[in-house]
Amino acid sequence: MHLMNKVKIIATICAICWLSVSCSNVDKVLKSNDIEAKYAAAMKYYEENSFSKAIQLFENLTLYYRGKEHAEDIAWYYAQSLYKEKDYFTASYQFKRYARQFPYSERVEEATYMSAYCKYLDSPAYSLDQHLTKEAIEEFESFAERWPRSLHMPEVNSYLDEMRAKLVKKDYELAYGYYFIEEYHAAYESFKQFLNLYPDAEQREEAMFYMLRSGYLYADNSREERRRERLQQVVGDFDRFSSTFANSVHMAEAQDIYTRARAALAEMEK
Repeated sequence: MHLMNKVKIIATICAICWLSVSCSNVDKVLKSNDIEAKYAAAMKYYEENSFSKAIQLFENLTLYYRGKEHAEDIAWYYAQSLYKEKDYFTASYQFKRYARQFPYSERVEEATYMSAYCKYLDSPAYSLDQHLTKEAIEEFESFAERWPRSLHMPEVNSYLDEMRAKLVKKDYELAYGYYFIEEYHAAYESFKQFLNLYPDAEQREEAMFYMLRSGYLYADNSREERRRERLQQVVGDFDRFSSTFANSVHMAEAQDIYTRARAALAEMEK
């Protein structure tokens, strides 16, 4: 072996030993000028599950190793460290970045899955803003199109069902919220949109009934020139509701709404 190579290897081993023995914290490792030793220390922290320390070193090494040996491993273990530290937002970004930078890597499928999975983990309760949920759904759908036979597909389908149900619940509660505060026009339009977006939603019966009720209450308080048109809309909404849910628990009240709407229209004809 060439003398200079031997010297370099010995120096690296000595640096690693020094870092292992002498460093009481990651700050001392970061100050080292030996990049190879710093990489070895980052991997050692990762293997020891000291992910917060590994993250600092991988961040430090990312720029230096761009386009060089270890670049792919650094990007991968950096994203994994963030994930294991439960920094799901940043981990998702780094997994997606990895997939873009190393499109021919054997890890690209896993990186793409992990990017979506981290967004799923970061997805908030249905009552909060669902921007991340929608992004996770888009990424999982894209993953399923690209890798339809992936071993991850069972959980991907499960996560998609869960997040879609969350969006359905969010939109239903939004529409019902308008009804609850007696904003009947907004409630009517929101329930109508909900039924168009989610034709198979389990809340469909409730949504159709409250759309009918909101429509009637809105029509009943409308100006005379618009009242007829809106009452006729109520009659049409009842016909659709009664034909779809003939045995609904709301049928008696729905029938009463229909009767009152027809009576009001008949009175207007006089």
